[in-house]
Amino acid sequence: MEYSIKPIAHIENDFSCKFGIPRQSGILDTLNSRIIMEPEFRSPEAFRGIEEFSHLWLLWRITLDEYHGFRATVRPPRLGGNKRLGVFATRSPYRPNSIGLSSVRLVGVEIDSGRGPILTVAGADLVSGTPILDIKPYISYTDSHPDARCGFSERVMGHELEVIIPEELRKIIPPDRQGALISILKNDPRPGYHKDPERVYSFEFAGLGISFYVSGGVLTVIRIAPLS
Repeated sequence: MEYSIKPIAHIENDFSCKFGIPRQSGILDTLNSRIIMEPEFRSPEAFRGIEEFSHLWLLWRITLDEYHGFRATVRPPRLGGNKRLGVFATRSPYRPNSIGLSSVRLVGVEIDSGRGPILTVAGADLVSGTPILDIKPYISYTDSHPDARCGFSERVMGHELEVIIPEELRKIIPPDRQGALISILKNDPRPGYHKDPERVYSFEFAGLGISFYVSGGVLTVIRIAPLS
């Protein structure tokens, strides 16, 4: 039997482009996103009991500008872009099906008179507008494995950059977004194989254009400006 999968919702947050998004869900727990349901799935009954769970799984569709089809092997950026691994040993978007998976913390549920139930979640690693395919509760006694081995990711995580934001630029950042932006920068949003200390990188966050460079383990922000 043939069947199709259609989005049930989309996500709204401060990430308007891929660059700068946390590499995994849960890393940036200081910034909230909102899940807006499609009209046919806005029945409050469909969410009865969801507030009893602290975390949720989101299944989402890798958007067309990020999905480029299946590749048997890929070069994880966190390994410098030089070592090849099997795609099924990574979370690369070059998968047979354009499906992503993220765990998020449920912050709250509100009922909007026009858009039905809206879920506020923390820790999402999705671009604003990403289609959500399904929502499932996270259950710790089956979904959590504290002793699990995590392959190459265990060797590349944990290093944080020192972040310098001049005071005149810091004033441009909304106070409720400063902590999230600093967390993004500390985790080094650059591809793992980019090490040029003279290269300037730019990305968009919370309606701002952010430019920076990295040298000797220190990330220095040189420009912050509202997007036109």
